[in-house]
Amino acid sequence: MYYASFGLLALIIHIIINYGILKIRKANGEALQLSYKNFLSAVMAYYISDIAWGFLAEWKILPLVYADTVIYFVTMALSVFFWTRYVVTYLNRGGAFSKFITVAGWVIFAAGLVALVINFFIPIFFSFDAEKHYQPRRARYLLLGILIFFNLATSVYTLNIAHKSEGNERLHHRAIGLSGIMMTVFIVFQSLYPFLPFYAIGCLLTTCLIHTFVVAEDKHDRHIELDSAKSMAYTDSLTGVKNAHAYAEAIKYIDKRIEEDLLIDFGVIVFDLNGLKMINDTLGHETGNKYIKNASSLICNQFKHSPVFRIGGDEFVAFLEGCDYQNRTSLINAFEYRMEQNQNNSFIVIADGFAEYLLDQDSCYQTIFERADKKMYERKKALKEMQKSNS
Repeated sequence: MYYASFGLLALIIHIIINYGILKIRKANGEALQLSYKNFLSAVMAYYISDIAWGFLAEWKILPLVYADTVIYFVTMALSVFFWTRYVVTYLNRGGAFSKFITVAGWVIFAAGLVALVINFFIPIFFSFDAEKHYQPRRARYLLLGILIFFNLATSVYTLNIAHKSEGNERLHHRAIGLSGIMMTVFIVFQSLYPFLPFYAIGCLLTTCLIHTFVVAEDKHDRHIELDSAKSMAYTDSLTGVKNAHAYAEAIKYIDKRIEEDLLIDFGVIVFDLNGLKMINDTLGHETGNKYIKNASSLICNQFKHSPVFRIGGDEFVAFLEGCDYQNRTSLINAFEYRMEQNQNNSFIVIADGFAEYLLDQDSCYQTIFERADKKMYERKKALKEMQKSNS
């Protein structure tokens, strides 16, 4: 019971910390995740066989003890084999040594299976005496010795690569290399003390170490990469403000808040750049792009706490909430005054139109936008008339 209790505890911890990897399906997983899942599955099978061996050896049910002992060594060899496969997949280096590890792993595993088959006829691996006590044989020590050498060679190879790496990659490679060495040490202890669960301890410590310093870190790095990719996908490359894709997503969110009666203190400003077509036609698109970027900066600097979207070539939209909404009148008046001054001095001119959300009138975002867009065109017309009168 004492022997089996540790294996049971190790199995529970193993499932808890590695549940996310263990539930990955082959169709959805990446090669590295599937490779690590194979190792975790082999370790889990080893724990189960180790637990069963503890009970069966105590009850002395010889046929079942014999069968479980065979499974015990198969799952141990599988765990080492899949561990080295995971290391090769993680390093992704290719080369002669990686090929050697892959081929050698298959050869060692096949040789172990052959030895266990021979053991049915000639006890070269293990046997049981007249009192049904387990007796290790030479082939057991030979297989464990080979596994020790095989695992150690893989670990040294990994640490050598870690030495040549930098940053998080070095940390991850060191964690994998040290984990392999730790497994090797516990295989040594297991070979010397066959009635103590040393290899189970080694596997538990290894999976905890890999989970903390490799799997969790890789997951964090992937989240950062996904966030970065998402940010790029929703950012206008020219101006740096949110683009039309982000605008479409924002509209869905606003509509949902309206539907759930959660939208309060919200307004929309529609902007349109005056004179962009003439600049493009006379001075070229490069100058036109600079005009758009400078106009975007003017909008963002005036409405600093509002998300700004570029929804077309010369069209922008800002959502006013919070302090910008509270100060909307002063902000808009100051912006419009500046545009009038800019027009007199032949600087950037932007027409704007503002509309706020009306609880009893607006059933969706589009109605707010349409009012703001109408006011923007009225403002655009007024600016042109102002320009004519000044000239």
